[in-house]
Amino acid sequence: MADRRAIATDAAPQAIGPYSQAIAAGGLLFCSGQIGLDPATGSLVPGSVADETRRVLENLRAVLAAAGCDLASVVRTTVYLVNLTDFPVVNQVYAEFFPAPSPARSTVQVAALPREARVEIDAIAVA
Repeated sequence: MADRRAIATDAAPQAIGPYSQAIAAGGLLFCSGQIGLDPATGSLVPGSVADETRRVLENLRAVLAAAGCDLASVVRTTVYLVNLTDFPVVNQVYAEFFPAPSPARSTVQVAALPREARVEIDAIAVA
């Protein structure tokens, strides 16, 4: 695909595996899942699941910005939660970053996430 390009920024955590922070292709931006890592230290932020979710969304915002996009460009997200009882708290923080009309979204409970994170969010945006 000729118009496929990787997006990378130091304002978000570096990939912890063989993947790009995002790929721009065909007028869309495909953002890899972000967990609550502090980009400066590479460590999971301390605190509550709300703190972790806030860092996840700040990381996602940084990746979007590196591609010339913002949160308003996002059309689809997937939220991965280790514990669905965290759903209301995650929703509250998520709503701060994505006011109406919010992106289309799925939420999935998973057995575990990298670095013992409690929440991960990926996104697709219009570039």
